[in-house]
Amino acid sequence: MQKYLLFQLYGVLASWGDQAVGGERPGSTHPSRSALLGLLAAAMGIRRDEEQKLEALSRQCGFAIKSYSNGQVLRDFHTAQVPPTIKKNKHLYTRRDELRESKLGTTLSFREYRQDALAVIALRLNDTAGTGLSELCQALASPAFHLYLGRKSCPLSLPLNPQILSAQTVKSALDEYKIDTSIKMLQQDASYYWEKTDNMGCTADFQTIRYDQPLSRKRWQFLSRPEYVCLNKEG
Repeated sequence: MQKYLLFQLYGVLASWGDQAVGGERPGSTHPSRSALLGLLAAAMGIRRDEEQKLEALSRQCGFAIKSYSNGQVLRDFHTAQVPPTIKKNKHLYTRRDELRESKLGTTLSFREYRQDALAVIALRLNDTAGTGLSELCQALASPAFHLYLGRKSCPLSLPLNPQILSAQTVKSALDEYKIDTSIKMLQQDASYYWEKTDNMGCTADFQTIRYDQPLSRKRWQFLSRPEYVCLNKEG
């Protein structure tokens, strides 16, 4: 038996970033690794410029996802003020830093959001020398910073309801977790997504590549990683 930290992610709107080129900002059907690490970091009060703490958290955590509902796609048109192109080589940590520039331009983009998306996350610790599951569970229950589902325009619609469960496999832990009764109507046949592990408890239908392993939050750089997928299983 192994212990896992389970929590639910539900929002009227969610936006899980994917590879973006130009003005098209597509979203993934389920949370990215970088989004989940960012959520944990915010709950623990770790800021984006604290790279050593972020790297330690990334090394420590492994995730699996049970997606009940990918949600309906909402495509939105955005305009935003941005610094001049010539200054894009500067590392601006926040939106406030961008707006301090004296001359601002306007960029246009189309962004994807997911309506009524529901997923359950299982977190396992690869390294028990750092933060423990109990501490992470407490942080998710009483987060230091506001938590969002990908973007600041997408706050949580329900509490995360974090729980620590013991199970033989990751899938067993995901299946044992009880989602909030108010969103039971979204509990459909689920798909599973996970990082490499010998203890998932189901066989992958296929493998894909995600570019969501954070390399530097300051420079917004990411590495690729394999993701394993098992589609439409009863749960």
